[in-house]
Amino acid sequence: MFMRPSFTQKILASHQSCTTCPPPFKVVEFFRSLMALLYKDYSETPFQSAREIEVRVQVLKLELDALLSCNQHNGELMLHEVSRDFFDRLEEVYDKLNEDVNALYKGDPAAKSESEIIRSYPGFYATAAYRVAHELHSLGIVDLPRIITEHAHSQTGIDIHPAAKIGRSFCMDHGTGIVIGETTDIGDHVKIYQGVTLGALSVRKEDANIKRHPIIEDRVVIYSGATILGGQTKIGHDSVIGGNVWITSSVPPHAKVYYQVGHQTMSDLPE
Repeated sequence: MFMRPSFTQKILASHQSCTTCPPPFKVVEFFRSLMALLYKDYSETPFQSAREIEVRVQVLKLELDALLSCNQHNGELMLHEVSRDFFDRLEEVYDKLNEDVNALYKGDPAAKSESEIIRSYPGFYATAAYRVAHELHSLGIVDLPRIITEHAHSQTGIDIHPAAKIGRSFCMDHGTGIVIGETTDIGDHVKIYQGVTLGALSVRKEDANIKRHPIIEDRVVIYSGATILGGQTKIGHDSVIGGNVWITSSVPPHAKVYYQVGHQTMSDLPE
């Protein structure tokens, strides 16, 4: 069977539009290699010396340079500087991830060890992908961060936009079905259960450059199935959001919001 010449030309034009763009699997390979650097649980052979680690970092820098340099979506960025700055920030990413592991361990009675969380918890894997992708995004990289978070999405069912802002000691328990939108701002010590949506009230394309997603302040707990929408919606610190509620307006600090048949109820908790 032969394709029509017009169809062939369409395919050729598509391929020629970016002749060196790295395929998504190459970006995922870089992320997995980075995880193997940071955690022995993802490495086939644990490192035996500091020198081995230094050599591996240099190899990964070259791999990132190659991914960035052959991608036309990066525009006029100084790509070597981006790679250098990313690895300069890697220690902070690692420290944040270890705090996330600790938050998951403390927050889940079923967790037997921090190693179990690193090796098997979807919440940790999705958070790790987000934190790596967020650093690349903050350095002006466009599509590589989204490939990394969408890889984690496909593996875990957790959808986090790399531009979202998430504080320290973040805990996603179970995790499946969590959606965290592009302009979401999450504070420290926040715990979110499965099926939570932090989304937008509007999906109009003309609203792409405004804040569309909510602010979640420190030490908030959001239970499964809750939907919190809108760029002007703020969940005050130390609040508890019950399961299956629908929130489109702000909640004060120390509040409890829960669902009862036929209506939602909000009550202030004592200081």
